[in-house]
Amino acid sequence: MNETGHEKKIFMAKKKKSGGLVYSTGNIQSDEGRGEGQTSAGAQKQKLRVWLERKGGGKVITVVRGHMGSPAQLKDLGSALKSLCGVGGTAKEGEIMVQGDHRDKVVNYLINQGHEAKKAGG
Repeated sequence: MNETGHEKKIFMAKKKKSGGLVYSTGNIQSDEGRGEGQTSAGAQKQKLRVWLERKGGGKVITVVRGHMGSPAQLKDLGSALKSLCGVGGTAKEGEIMVQGDHRDKVVNYLINQGHEAKKAGG
């Protein structure tokens, strides 16, 4: 307690652990981008389905399901679709989510890239 009779509280900030950078001069081969147990399927072998889902607040998203390639391929395809539609989104866990209703654009793009794609549900 201080002279006025009030307790003085002291808050300590939590220290953040920094991952730090590690540099190497040797050859490094990374397994990043290679999914365990997943094979890289060609565009012709993939049967992609394009869905429309409604989220809270009246928002809609276009979802592409059925991708069987590596996580790196999924991310690249997701980036291409987001760029095509000019919106944000994400690509994870075998799904690509694009903000807004862009089913027609997405299906046409996927077919032009050699995928077997069609609208489904929603």
